[in-house]
Amino acid sequence: VPVNGFLVLHGWCGSGPDHWQTWLAERLRERGERVRYPLLPDPESPTLAGWLTALRAELDALKGAGERVVVCHSLAVLLWLHHAQQPGVGTVDRLLLVAPPGPSANNPQVESFFPAPLDPRALKHSAREILLVCTDADPYCPERAALIYGAPLGIETQLLPPAAGHINVAAGHGPWPWVEQWCRK
Repeated sequence: VPVNGFLVLHGWCGSGPDHWQTWLAERLRERGERVRYPLLPDPESPTLAGWLTALRAELDALKGAGERVVVCHSLAVLLWLHHAQQPGVGTVDRLLLVAPPGPSANNPQVESFFPAPLDPRALKHSAREILLVCTDADPYCPERAALIYGAPLGIETQLLPPAAGHINVAAGHGPWPWVEQWCRK
């Protein structure tokens, strides 16, 4: 049985050692899974073009894995929405989109990622199963991700309690057992 392949993609400025993504990558590696957890180019001043190039290379590196699973946090969600628009995009098995930033989070350092394309057909072609996890109290998405991404994209959405905020270390998300269970299901 081929080992499953996981691609974990951080948001703006990376995730850091205490973030749930770092914890998740370590947990999956301990279980013998194939895990890609790259530092995307210029994380403090990213460009959509640079991150799309890196994403394609990372997906190519997962070829031959059993199930291919992608986990995106924050700005990486917008990266994936742009990726889904590209010609010749392959399909991964499962896609987890966590805490995407809203239009109010746009600023000169990340402006190439905005506006995020909202094309349900392209997104659904990019992954067989898609789940959006967010809160209604994300400081980087006061517009509410369930309303501005989940509903227009027609994807399953799971709302966490407001205290989960941006679902990052600042909101208490270091180890996050739920995400490991989702990855391993």
